[in-house]
Parts: sequence; C-alpha cells; structure tokens
Amino acid sequence: MRIYTRKGDKGKTSLIYGERVPKNDLRVEAYGTCDEANSVIGLALSFLDQEEWAEKDTFLEKMHHCQTILFHVGAELATPNDKEVTWKLKQEHIDELEKEMDAWDKHLEMLHNFILPSGHASSSALHNARTVVRRAERTAIALNEQEEVNPLVISYLNRLSDFLFVAARYVNQALDGAEIPLIADI
Repeated sequence: MRIYTRKGDKGKTSLIYGERVPKNDLRVEAYGTCDEANSVIGLALSFLDQEEWAEKDTFLEKMHHCQTILFHVGAELATPNDKEVTWKLKQEHIDELEKEMDAWDKHLEMLHNFILPSGHASSSALHNARTVVRRAERTAIALNEQEEVNPLVISYLNRLSDFLFVAARYVNQALDGAEIPLIADI
C-alpha cells in the first residue's frame, strides 16, 4: 500500500468517516497536535535506550500506555460530532495519570521555585512534550467553542501535561539529571 494518496494536495484532509475539511481546521489542529506530542514523547523515550535504573521497565510501560491513550484521544478529536467514536476516553484514564503522578511525586524533592527544562535529554524532551500537550489542550478548548468536545478530552490533556512534568522530574532524579532553578532576578 502506498503511503501517499495525493488527496491532500489541495489543502484538505479527511476526518474519521471520510468528511473532508481544510487542513487548518481546528479539529485537524487539535488531533495533529496530539500526534506531535506523541512523537515528542517517543523521542524522549528513545533517549532512555542505553540507560538503566530499577524502575525503567515500569516507567516505559506507563509511558507507552499514555502514548496509546493519547493516540485514541487524537482519534476522538478526529471524529465528527455526528459520528460514533469507536473508542471513548473514560475518567479512569485521567485517574491513572493522577495515581502515577502521586506515586512518583512521593520520591521527588519538593520544588521551592520554578525549574528550567534541563537535565537528562529524555527529561528535556518530556518537558517539550508537556508544552505540546498544553497547545493541544488550548486547541481543543478553542474547538469546543465552535462544536462540542468531550470534556474528558480537555481534562485528560490538562492532566497529561502535569503527568509529563512529573515524569520529566522523575527521569532526572532516576538518572542524576540536574534540575536548574529559575533565577528570578536577572
């Protein structure tokens, strides 16, 4: 099967179920930004290939699960409102993120000020993914002003950005990456 179809050459793309919309449609921007975030998470995880720590396999399993859910969130955003979503986000997916953040946070030093994205390359990439997820959240909110978006999608994206922040700190701690505090008076 060819990867290219030439159907998008005139600036339109297909949503799930085939409806054609402009490539700059907010719905396309929302699910495209989820895809971008997922790619950055994958990049962050690739920096861990040669690293070892006791909880690495568990961490990777949680992150791959998160990537899978994010893929489905993108699919939900790519489905027109008048069509059935084949996989629906549930509150339990948000609860899973919160549970994991709480578990990781118990082992992290308390923050006393803002930190700069830094330390291990994986941590920095997770911070990058966090900012991309924030953009996906803002785009989903803008889309929700035009047409209804599952409120759990917006909640999940909000929580996922927090999750990625804690994950970045967790990786830095596991791999002795430095957290650089923000210097307020420069």
